[in-house]
Amino acid sequence: MHGARRFQTGFMRTSLLQGPPAIATNPARHRLVRDVLAISRPRFWTASLVMAEIGFVLATHRILPRGDELVTMAHLFLVTGPLLWLAVLAVNDAHDLAGDQLNSRKADSPLVAGRISTRGAGRIALAAAVATVLAALPLGPLFTVGTALVVLLGWAYSVPPIRLKARPGADLLANAVVGVLGPLGGWVAFTDGAAGFPWPIAVIGVLAAAALYLPTTASDSDADRRAGIDTIAVRLGPRITFELGFTLWTASAVLAFFLALNDFILDSSLLPVQAVATPVLLVLYRVLLRDRPSFTAITVVACAYLVPCAGFALTYVDLF
Repeated sequence: MHGARRFQTGFMRTSLLQGPPAIATNPARHRLVRDVLAISRPRFWTASLVMAEIGFVLATHRILPRGDELVTMAHLFLVTGPLLWLAVLAVNDAHDLAGDQLNSRKADSPLVAGRISTRGAGRIALAAAVATVLAALPLGPLFTVGTALVVLLGWAYSVPPIRLKARPGADLLANAVVGVLGPLGGWVAFTDGAAGFPWPIAVIGVLAAAALYLPTTASDSDADRRAGIDTIAVRLGPRITFELGFTLWTASAVLAFFLALNDFILDSSLLPVQAVATPVLLVLYRVLLRDRPSFTAITVVACAYLVPCAGFALTYVDLF
C-alpha cells in the first residue's frame, strides 16, 4: 500500500511538472506563427493600406469610408496586405536564401536561421497565393484578375527561369508597377471598374515607387554580388543606382508640381505645400539614401512622402 501511494504521489508530481502535452507544443506553434508573420513583413502592410486609401480617395472624393465601405476597405486590406505580401515574399525568401545567408541584415530571418526550410516557405507561398486570389473574389472579377496577375508578377520576380530580380531593368519595372497597381486596385474595389481612373496620378506613383525601390537594391548589392544575383545595383553600382533613383524621385516631384500649377487633378492650392515639401523630400533622399542606405532610412523617406500625399487628399475630397 505504501509503495502504491508513493508511486501515485510520484506520478502526480511528475505529471504536474510536465503539464498537459498541448502546453508543451505551444511555444513551437507560437514561434511558427511569428516566423510566418516575419516572412510577410508587417511593415510593408502599411504601404498596402496607404495605396488602398489613395484609391478610395480618388474614387469617392472622401477620406474616410462609411457603412459598407468599411467592410470593403477591411477586405481590401486583408487581400493586398497580409495575404498578398506573404504569397510574394515567402517565395522570394525561398529563392533568395543563398544571397540572404551572406547578408548580415537577414541573419535572423526564419529561413536563414533554419527555422523554416525552403520547401516549407514554398508551401506557405502557394497556400497564401491561393488564399489571396480566393479572398479577392468578393471584390469583383476585375479586381480578382488584377490580384492574380500581381501574384504571378511577384512569383516571376523571384522564381527561375524568369527571375526578374536577376534581370537589371526588369527588376526595377516589376517593382515600379506597384505604384499604379496599388491605387488602381483601391479604385476598382470601390467602383467595380477602371473607367475614369486618373492616370497622371499613377505616373507620379510609379516614379516614386521606382525611386524608393532602387536604394533597397543598393543596400543588398554586396550580398547579391557574392551570391551571383545580377540586380540593377550590382550591374550599375551603388553610386549610379543612387543617381538614377534621385532622378526618378525628382521627376515625380516635378510632375506633381506641374499638375498643381495647371490645376489638373492636383489642386493649385497645393503649390505652397509643394514649394516647401519638394525641397525637403529631395534633400532627405539625397542625404539619407546615398550609397548603401539602411531600411530605416528608406522608411523615413517613404513616410516623408506621405506629407504631400495628405495635402493632396485634403484638397481632393468633398468637404460637404
